[in-house]
Amino acid sequence: MCTVCGCGSGDVKVEGPEKAKPKYGGELHHHTHDHSQEHGSAHLHHYGTGRASASAPGISQSRMIQLEQDILSKNNSYANTNRRYFAERAIFALNLVSSPGSGKTTLLVETLKRLSETRHCYVIEGDQQTSKDADRIRATGVAAIQINTGKGCHLDGHMVGHAVEHLAPCDGGLIFIENVGNLVCPAAFDLGEAHKVVILSVTEGEDKPIKYPDMFAAADLMLLNKSDLLPHLDFDVEAAKENALRVNPDITILTVSACTGEGFDHWLTWIEAARTMKLAGHPVLSAAQ
Repeated sequence: MCTVCGCGSGDVKVEGPEKAKPKYGGELHHHTHDHSQEHGSAHLHHYGTGRASASAPGISQSRMIQLEQDILSKNNSYANTNRRYFAERAIFALNLVSSPGSGKTTLLVETLKRLSETRHCYVIEGDQQTSKDADRIRATGVAAIQINTGKGCHLDGHMVGHAVEHLAPCDGGLIFIENVGNLVCPAAFDLGEAHKVVILSVTEGEDKPIKYPDMFAAADLMLLNKSDLLPHLDFDVEAAKENALRVNPDITILTVSACTGEGFDHWLTWIEAARTMKLAGHPVLSAAQ
């Protein structure tokens, strides 16, 4: 059990046929993943004091740094395997991250309705329990795999590798990874994706980027979602953008609404441009581009 975030060991379930044989090793259908061995006793990259940028009673800064390295080392190995798999097959993967209730799934459903007409799309859904979001995705005709993390608060490279085996995406496909709703832990875990895309809804408050800076620092794009609700809220759009840019000066910001379609042309254009640049070997699509 991670003593900071509460993420612990438990049954991680990845949907898929029993006969699937992964090259990542282990059972696919009901794979048990022990987070306690990977997390140690502290999570990562928190903005705090000292060399570790975090603090915990009874743990020295050097020990916290060592824990950080141990936690991420194993995950990064799986993430790099995923990244090689994607690169060899010209697959473009995005990691969608947000707090619960940001409208992430609705936004993804509307995105797929537009994109799946011209692209082969696939979705990996991460939730602690239920397959409700994967069912919503499948209703669009797009293949989706549900990962239930149990007590886990984020997806990791190992889980995503198993899900990709089940999906068996075609060369040149697009994979959307909808992470567990959490603005803390998913920021630190590389899944092998090309970009993290953070969704911030206008119902959450413009201070979220500075309250949860790791997530916004790790993302290349921020989608300011539910813009159709702005007339009914006391939400300062410019302050939200300014806060995001304070944390990450290179982040691109788009205002969107899954209900009205506002901003979707820009969002789809960003996906196509980022995909083109990734396949051409450019690692980051910055605001300047």
